[in-house]
Amino acid sequence: MNYFEAIILGIAQGLTEFLPISSTAHLRILPALFGWDDPGAAFTAVCQLGTMAAVLVFFWRDIVRIIGTWARSLWTPRLRGTLDARMGWYIGLGTVPIAVLGLVFKDSIETAARDLRIIGWVLIVFGIVLWLVDRALPQRKATEDIGLRDGLFYGLAQALALIPGVSRSGATITAGRAMGYSREAAARFSFLLSVPAVVLSGLFEARKLGDAGVPGWGPTILATVVAFVVGYASIAWLLRWLTRHSMAVFAIYRVGLGVLVLALVYSGVLAAT
Repeated sequence: MNYFEAIILGIAQGLTEFLPISSTAHLRILPALFGWDDPGAAFTAVCQLGTMAAVLVFFWRDIVRIIGTWARSLWTPRLRGTLDARMGWYIGLGTVPIAVLGLVFKDSIETAARDLRIIGWVLIVFGIVLWLVDRALPQRKATEDIGLRDGLFYGLAQALALIPGVSRSGATITAGRAMGYSREAAARFSFLLSVPAVVLSGLFEARKLGDAGVPGWGPTILATVVAFVVGYASIAWLLRWLTRHSMAVFAIYRVGLGVLVLALVYSGVLAAT
């Protein structure tokens, strides 16, 4: 991977990590379209550290407050019922499914699941699900209404994002909407929930950088920095967008992209693997 490719993929990661259109799918599709080598799952995981840094900066007050209140609640009973203490538990418990399944299915995620045919169909199916759920259900619940079952449901939805094309933010926002949360409330919890899983995954995969077939540290660091800058802007934009608009535009984009990918693969223009 050269530095120009790293910049393009960093921009793609920053733009698509928080939008419900799957950053992993884009980091697989773009190299295929341009004739570049597949950067692989390790590069994707490390590059996501850039967008997670954007989450940490954007939500640093919330994160510090949640961690601090949760820690103090371990020996201060009166704090255990507060939203921040509960959020700490829900984020931790919601991370368990993706951590366990990620380890169990690690080999498949890094190989078979990156087949462009799978990605194309997943983009289409989950795009339709995203649209149907967002269109059909009310926005009656706020972040303060979250409970243990809701946190676990968010976590199970996040685990679906191990399949490229699902979209971690798309799956968790859809889960939130399915439970009746507002679009903004679902997105905020989605972003906070992503931090432990993505950070642990990125650090775990970083050991592979520089191995045969895996991009080196230089291009990967550049892509990660670019992803941070673009990702920060994407968070701010999406939270404003969701207060006034539905998810329809993202669903349409997903279906259109999925159809394009499948057409190119089945016509022989792109190789599926």
